[in-house]
Amino acid sequence: MSTTLLYIEDDKEIGSVVTADLIERNYTVRWLRSGEEAMEQAEGCQLAILDVMLPGLDGFTVGQRLKKAYPKLPILMLSARTSIDDKLQGLQFADDYLTKPFHPEELAARIEVLLRRAGSSGSEELLLKHLIIYEEENRIVHAENGDEIRLTGKQYQIFFYLLRHLNQIMTKEQIYEAVWGELYMEGDKTLMVHIRYLREKLELDPATPQIIETIRGVGYRVRA
Repeated sequence: MSTTLLYIEDDKEIGSVVTADLIERNYTVRWLRSGEEAMEQAEGCQLAILDVMLPGLDGFTVGQRLKKAYPKLPILMLSARTSIDDKLQGLQFADDYLTKPFHPEELAARIEVLLRRAGSSGSEELLLKHLIIYEEENRIVHAENGDEIRLTGKQYQIFFYLLRHLNQIMTKEQIYEAVWGELYMEGDKTLMVHIRYLREKLELDPATPQIIETIRGVGYRVRA
């Protein structure tokens, strides 16, 4: 059965190109040019792609309403607005945020990741190397021997941010700005220190981490 995507984009040229590309990739696409019918059209969709700048209701408002009505529906925001405030606003409810202009391959890759993650989210737990992560309600981390691993607030936010972007390389800037809500300053060691302490709790051998990978010169990744 085909995967159905809700796509809201008011620009006719962009919408036509993206819709044609997604259909070619075997998706069923419900393309709307405003958010007025989003709630009705989202029924039965597996993912929503929303432009921020829309006539009438803006993408942030539409996205928040969709997330409230369909909590498990992955939402990908698209915007030409690159300010950190816009991104942080979007990521308060959305699962990903892609800045225009973008390549169709990148959009397709992000859709695939979100769908894959959503497909496993209904399960009671996520098995990750030697960890058992209970994703319902409070999201508790256990070692395979059953012991609960207690994380501090920031450790929890960092780890679950990386889990929400499983298999994706996240830059230091993206992680810091999502967790702290502030601009990342080059040379700041705060994130690195928190990652170190997080690894001491999660890794079998923190010196050779298997859970949180360092991508030299870029950032970090948790890979399933």
